[in-house]
This record gives sequence, C-alpha cells and structure tokens, in this order.
Amino acid sequence: MFIGENDLDVRSIVKVARSNERVTLSPSAIDRMKVSRTVVERLASSEKPVYGVNTGFGAFATTKIPKDRLLSLQRNILLSHACGVGEPLPPDVVRAMILTRAHTLALGHSGVRPVVVEKLCEMLNKSIVPYIPSRGSVGASGDLAPLAHVALVLIGEGEVLIDGEPRPARDVIRSLDFEPIQLFEKEGLSLVNGTQAMSACLALAVNDALNLVRLSTEVAALSADVLFASTDPYDEAVARTRKHRGQAIILRMMRERFESSQLRASHLNCPRVQDAYSLRCIPQVHGAVLDVLFFAKKVVEDEVNSVTDNPIIYGERVISQGNFHGEPLAFAADFLCIALTDLGNMIERRIDRLLNPKLNEGLPPFLAFGEAGVNSGLMIWQYTAAALCNENKVLAHPASTDTIPTSGFQEDHVSMGMNACLKLLKVLDNVETLLAIELMCGARALQARRPMKSSQLNEELFSRVEDLLESASDDTYWQSSFRKIRHFVDQTIKTTHMEWWRAYE
Repeated sequence: MFIGENDLDVRSIVKVARSNERVTLSPSAIDRMKVSRTVVERLASSEKPVYGVNTGFGAFATTKIPKDRLLSLQRNILLSHACGVGEPLPPDVVRAMILTRAHTLALGHSGVRPVVVEKLCEMLNKSIVPYIPSRGSVGASGDLAPLAHVALVLIGEGEVLIDGEPRPARDVIRSLDFEPIQLFEKEGLSLVNGTQAMSACLALAVNDALNLVRLSTEVAALSADVLFASTDPYDEAVARTRKHRGQAIILRMMRERFESSQLRASHLNCPRVQDAYSLRCIPQVHGAVLDVLFFAKKVVEDEVNSVTDNPIIYGERVISQGNFHGEPLAFAADFLCIALTDLGNMIERRIDRLLNPKLNEGLPPFLAFGEAGVNSGLMIWQYTAAALCNENKVLAHPASTDTIPTSGFQEDHVSMGMNACLKLLKVLDNVETLLAIELMCGARALQARRPMKSSQLNEELFSRVEDLLESASDDTYWQSSFRKIRHFVDQTIKTTHMEWWRAYE
C-alpha cells in the first residue's frame, strides 16, 4: 500500500493493522511534503514567533524558543507528553494508529520531512509495536499522550510490546535494524498533535461491528425459526413502506434465511397472531444499528483522510486552528456505543425466549435435555447475558457530554473522544459475548427440534458450530463449548468487512 496516494478506508486500515500489509510512502506524497517543509524551515530561521515552529506548546504558546533550542524542544515534547497509564492498547489498534498518523502527515500540510513518515512505515513493516498505555487522552489537542508513546520509538526512546510485555525500545529496535532519527523543527508537535488513537479505535470497531450486525442477524434468523416466528414481518412490502436503508437490508436478509424451512412450514396455520418485538422487530432494530454504523464509517473515513495537527501549512501560510479536536469521533463513538448496547439488549431477550419454558413453545425448559429440575440446562447463561447488558448500559453513558479544561485554560473544551472509543471497544466485546450465548442456545434449540430442519442458510450456520457443542444430555461444564463458539464469533467478526450489505440493496 502506498501511503499518501489514495484515501484510506476502514478495509485498508484493517488490512495493515491485522494482516500486516506492507506500506510505502508514495512519490507524490514526498513531493508535497518537501514543499511544506521548506515553509517550516524558512519560518524557523526568522525572528517572528510562529506557533508550533519556534514557540512553546499549549499554555506556552507565547513563549519564543531560541533557535539553538528548537531541536531539544522536539525531543522534550515527546518525553513530557508520554504520560499514559493503564493497560496497553492492543497491537492492531497501535498499528492502525501508526498507519493513520503516517497518512495524515503524508498529505503535505504538516511540514515534516518525508523521512519521518518513512520511519513510521518502517515501524509497520518491521512489526515494531510501541507500548501505548490506553488512558490519558482527553481527545483535544488530539491524542497527545498515546501519540507521544508512538513517537518516542522513532527517536529510540519509550517502550515496545514484546509478547504482551513492555521492553525498552532501544534494546528491541537495535535487533530489528531500525535506526532512530533526530526530529527537526515542528516534527515533535506534528507527531503528537492529532486524532489517530481515537480514529484507530473507531475504524477497527466499525469494521468489527459491521460484521457483528451481519452475524447477529444470521443468528437472530436461526433463533426466530426455532421459536416458530412468523415471516410476515419480513415481507418486502414492509421494506417498501418505510424508508430506512438499514431496515430494508436486514429485512431482506431475514426473509432469505427462512426459505424452504421445514420449521416454518410446520406452523403456518398456527393461531398465533403476532410475535414478540425481539423477533418481529429484528429488521427495525438491527437495521437502525446498521444505519448508525454507516454514519460512523463515514465519520472515521473522513477523519483519517484529514489533516488533524496544529498548525497546518497551507501554501505559504501557517494557520493555527483546531482540526485536532476529536468531537466528530467522540459523537460517533458514543452513538455507536448506544446502538450496540441496544443490539445487545435485543439479543438478551432472544436468549431468554430460547430458554424460558413460558416462551419457548415445544422446547425443553431451559434447553435441559435430561431430567428437568435435576438438570438446569442453559438457564444461568441468561443471567450472564443480563449482567453484560447491565454493564453495557452503564458504559453507554456518553463521554462526549463531559469536558474538563486543560493546559491552564488554554484548552478549555475537550472532546473526551478517546474515552468514548475505549468504552465502545468494551461494549463491542460484550455484545460479541452475548451473540455467542445466543448462538449456543439457538444451536441447542435446533437440535431439540430434530428431525425437522431449518432453512439451508440456517443449517449452514448450524453446521459451523455443531461440532463445538457438548453432546451430553445431562448438565455438563458448558464453558468449553462457549469458549469455542465465542472464538468462532470473534474470528468471524474480526475479518475485513467486504460490504456484505450491497447484496441486499
């Protein structure tokens, strides 16, 4: 992949972050960067104070820095800003950060030398993963602390992740033939001032959530069929009488997954008039989540192809501005957090319907195949689901509605976007677990409906997890089955999305 040549999208970010696709700085980006660099070098030699070039940072913006101290300033900003705490960000998030930082610098409005981006590309190609504590960014001026931890490795400082543990960067990069560089005027500030930690988290979350909506709809269709749901709510007329894009996509997907189902045919003349909302309204709820994802996808793809440091170099002008403010990302992450929380709520309601003897018509109580009472079956998995939903509801409180002034009131309104993104990753993980529980229950319920079969598509899904299920009739230790199914869900979701929804539009 050439950095700075074409726009990044979520798929290309995932390929570099998780599949280690190699990256190279494009020749056209080098030319753009050289032009803006000459502007910085000229201003650095002048007596006029220019923020970010020959002044201090933040509340020190009015402090003029002597020319002989400008290179020390670049090193010091990295050392002073690398103050993150907490568990480290996962390697795929770190790689996505490096990629998106390299790309925004390569757009040619930051005034850094091409060698800086080339070294970021080298870090990716040599699988050097900086150790980045996850907490410490308030989302303006960008992600200062996380990006400082990345940039330190460029100068041979900081730490690198090796087997999940931090090691001094200078020891690791030497063995990988990575030569540190000295940063010149403005380059230290340009490396830390941006939204790439937020962008990386949100881009990967959008990819995974898009796949999650697809898989959760497939699992929902299996659950609906084994619960003898009607297919009337998935009629094409329903899609044509309401204009939401996501609803129409999910509705068509649901209808497809009932074709030629023996289970569906077995209750065509039953007296039930309507199903519960957790079955009847799958297109409306899953579809609304999908629409939020389309919104979040546009936000993050616009962001990763923007210049988000300060100041920017535009022609001969150096403009001090606020593109580093993470509010667009914060809003999108909070909105997606809310949407996924409610998706989890609906999944939990279907888990209950699969298990609850008052609701799961003709299925064993709590899917206990042995003697009821002596065996509890999967009863308590609904408790686990309820606990996860409660946690998600707490996490769904928006981070973006809070702000705490920083830098001596110079930065008096911040986005808290990184906290929004970190909450989002946790909610997404919880919904994956909820989905694994529903899939385990739905597959077990299909076994109980034998010898009848579901549709071909539902049976194909079942065949992918059938061997992961315990075969015992009496109560057993279900953790083994759950872990295998949870792994299946995780592997399915973390693949690169291929715009699966296009087939239903």
